[in-house]
Amino acid sequence: MLDPAQTMLKSRLFKVVSLGMALLLAAPSMAQERKLPYWAAITANDALMRTGPGRNYPATWRYRRAQLPVQVVQIHESWRKVRDRDGTEGWMAAVLLSAKRSALVVGNVLPMYAAPDTRSRLRWRAEPGVVGKIRHCADGWCEFDVKGKTGYVETRGLWGVSADETVD
Repeated sequence: MLDPAQTMLKSRLFKVVSLGMALLLAAPSMAQERKLPYWAAITANDALMRTGPGRNYPATWRYRRAQLPVQVVQIHESWRKVRDRDGTEGWMAAVLLSAKRSALVVGNVLPMYAAPDTRSRLRWRAEPGVVGKIRHCADGWCEFDVKGKTGYVETRGLWGVSADETVD
């Protein structure tokens, strides 16, 4: 027989486990509420793209670059259909994707300015193919962080953010 302290501990433990299970079960449905398409970043240094939403589908592509941006175009349970920069589409497990924003430099060398203005001081230059973190974007500019080197870049030189998008 349990004493009152053990009974209270058991009751609290049950409540904590129940709350945790409810949050886990709610997470996929909360993700489905996001408006498609949306941007995400690959979190793993080794991520497989598959022909369908499950591990039983063959892999068609292997990504070996964490933080690479992708566009989520469809959701099926814990799987996301994504599109990469080249237009290749396939399915990835949701655990391989992050809502933390990143972007890929495309086109020409991208100047990184001290402020969101081409007349401000030039801080860095990012080569095409460079991947960086997006901190926030507005009015055609994003604060872009490449391994600690930060600056403002025009969105037209990035893949991973829409030209008119605001990111907080």
